Amino acid sequence: MLMRPWSSIPIHDCQEPLQALPVQLQRIEPHPYAALGAPYGAGGCPFRLRSGVLERLLLAQEHLAARDADVQLAIFDAWRPLAVQRYMVEHSIAAECRSRALDPAVDSPQRQAVLADVARFWAPPSNDPATPPPHSTGAAVDLTLASTSGNLLDMGSAIDAIGSVSEPDHFLERGEQCADAAERHMLLIWHERRVLLRNAMAAAGFAQHPNEWWHFSWGDQLWAWRTGERQAVYGRSGC
Repeated sequence: MLMRPWSSIPIHDCQEPLQALPVQLQRIEPHPYAALGAPYGAGGCPFRLRSGVLERLLLAQEHLAARDADVQLAIFDAWRPLAVQRYMVEHSIAAECRSRALDPAVDSPQRQAVLADVARFWAPPSNDPATPPPHSTGAAVDLTLASTSGNLLDMGSAIDAIGSVSEPDHFLERGEQCADAAERHMLLIWHERRVLLRNAMAAAGFAQHPNEWWHFSWGDQLWAWRTGERQAVYGRSGC
């Protein structure tokens, strides 16, 4: 199993419950993974987080509104059971193989490269309570920006896109070096939107995944690693 830089951080779970997202937060529905057939099971609603994380999400929404009254958070994904994590890892590997004209069932150096690329974005579905996938803890959330009328803003790449385009500052250097004025303008808009999201989440105490502009967490091992905390306060929650 690929170990993350945060995998060795101890977890002392504070036992906060999972709670449903409040109505003040927009959900992207139908839920993208449930629509693919991911096995949430009866009552396995993905739009849940630890209660302390929800409180901070509402704070992030307030910080965002103070910066731009026409923009709000839009939640793509939140809690994720291990069965869904496993399903989505396999789905992402197969989809990335197909995008590169590879047979997902045939091992090759090219398929190994796909596995490495996918592993930068998808945590392994570890059953070890010491190394839970971030979303299985109820501490991690994938989200984007939307207008207050509900229309999602273009952030330059889709959530879950595999590759450098998903890195938070991907468009900064490209925009600064782009000679075409119209293209440069669009690249910098994408960068500014990602910064707007990051700043609002950081103001509420969230830590951002280094490879993913959309992924933030509070209280898990990744958060502890990025903020210098000695331990995580949330371990795996639910099944």
